Amino acid sequence: MKDENVVLSVEDVSIDTRPKGARPITRNISFTVKAGETVCVVGESGSGKSITSMAVMGLLPKDALQVTTGRILLDGEDVLQATPARMRALRASKVSMVFQEPMTALNPVKTVGEQIDEVLRLHTKLSKAERRKSVLQMMERVHLPDVARIYGSYPHQLSGGQRQRIVIAMALILRPRVLLADEPTTALDVTTQKQILKLIKELQQEEGTAVVFVTHDFGVVSDIADRIVVMNRGDLVETGTRDEILTRPKQDYTRMLISSVPSMQPRFAPLPDQPKVLDVIGLAKTYGKGRTEVKAAQNINFTVRKGEITGIIGESGSGKSTVARCVMRLTDPSDGAVRLQGKDIVPMRNLREMRKQVQYIFQDPYRSLNPRRTIAQSLMEGLLNYGMPEAQARAKAAATLEMVNLPASVMDRYPHQFSGGQRQRIAIARAIVMEPDLLIADEAVSALDVSVQAQVLDLLEDIRDRTGVSVLFITHDLRVAAQICNALVVMQKGQIVEQGATRDVLMAPSHPYTRALIEAAPAPEWDFQNFRPLLRAV
Repeated sequence: MKDENVVLSVEDVSIDTRPKGARPITRNISFTVKAGETVCVVGESGSGKSITSMAVMGLLPKDALQVTTGRILLDGEDVLQATPARMRALRASKVSMVFQEPMTALNPVKTVGEQIDEVLRLHTKLSKAERRKSVLQMMERVHLPDVARIYGSYPHQLSGGQRQRIVIAMALILRPRVLLADEPTTALDVTTQKQILKLIKELQQEEGTAVVFVTHDFGVVSDIADRIVVMNRGDLVETGTRDEILTRPKQDYTRMLISSVPSMQPRFAPLPDQPKVLDVIGLAKTYGKGRTEVKAAQNINFTVRKGEITGIIGESGSGKSTVARCVMRLTDPSDGAVRLQGKDIVPMRNLREMRKQVQYIFQDPYRSLNPRRTIAQSLMEGLLNYGMPEAQARAKAAATLEMVNLPASVMDRYPHQFSGGQRQRIAIARAIVMEPDLLIADEAVSALDVSVQAQVLDLLEDIRDRTGVSVLFITHDLRVAAQICNALVVMQKGQIVEQGATRDVLMAPSHPYTRALIEAAPAPEWDFQNFRPLLRAV
């Protein structure tokens, strides 16, 4: 019997390459979404989550991918049978999509107001004045400030959270029946993420929109899901209500995914008896002069001891990366001292020796690794620059790869031949092969699946234990910070508002901003390792 509330029905859908491959990319995927319901589709990279969403939107590249079996019913209409003209009419009016990265989803040479207006211009017969009025109203509904100014702004003039609100406004302005959200909060700060999730829920309740939320973040899932669909390598593993999946997962893969979510319970204490490796004293960085002056960092003071992992947490624009770049001397500080093993590196002109002592692990290993160099060449480059013979450098690079759990046999491959998690291991190997005193990890796990993230965190911890290296760990993910950091430094608007042992900062925060960050973190009350809500004392 047909359920009248079902808006989207994916029935037995398989997707394959064109021409057909040996094994379909997705196989017999089936799920439904009702009006006003949020269905979260979860799984690791390569599970088929996003490609299924693209099929619903009719956005699969025609020359590369094809739906080989099944139906996708939107209010009873099979979109797989729709003509290109009909599909264009359905997009935005019946089904819309919010993409993961708004900067690539938005046109950089058009104002954001023009881009929202274009949806109305193509799908309605409203006059220009009526369209402008509707756009401004929609921008207010997604809680953008000073909408008249933002209407005339370009994407690069807005923050990440504002850009994502613009993309949501574009997706919802025609009040579609179905909203597909593909990792729309992955790159956002916890406070901005909370606002975006609240906004989607508000609009959903007002319009009765059916939401398909694609994500690998179980914290988000626990906050917003009515039902969960778990996918792995193109197969549907299991499906159920939020509480069924989170508290009683049937499949080993689902249990592995959920238990990989880091706990908010801190694990490590500071190491006060260890010698100081990094001592930052009165650090400041100012850009511009006069009315254009921006104080990116002011009066920054903290210490990292041997074998310690010190986290810097805060939202985008808080000054975290500025401080890291000053410590690395990629940016010259305006004031203060950065003492590395007791030597102030700020006045140094010859940084050759310092470069060996401090190594940087970037957020995106695909961009930080040279695509034209083999893994061996990337790992050996620093060693050769410091005079090590080639044979010895190659042997050391091979040994370091083994340390990060990759076989030495992969040394002659290129970055594109590895998964995201493997590339991050290579980036870590490239840093530790130099035997530095200090590693700076800048959002080094934020773009990884939870299971891969857990592996990389274990790897960093293992390397710290084996080598005694100190780590400055920059993150906006409080769960990750709780699992790996001995101490935390909390930054807001270029200043330190709180610092101390991780347990003290997260369990008994003294500053309102720290409390706001903790409250904004998804599912702080959930114990994912034990598949249950946390029992808190009343």
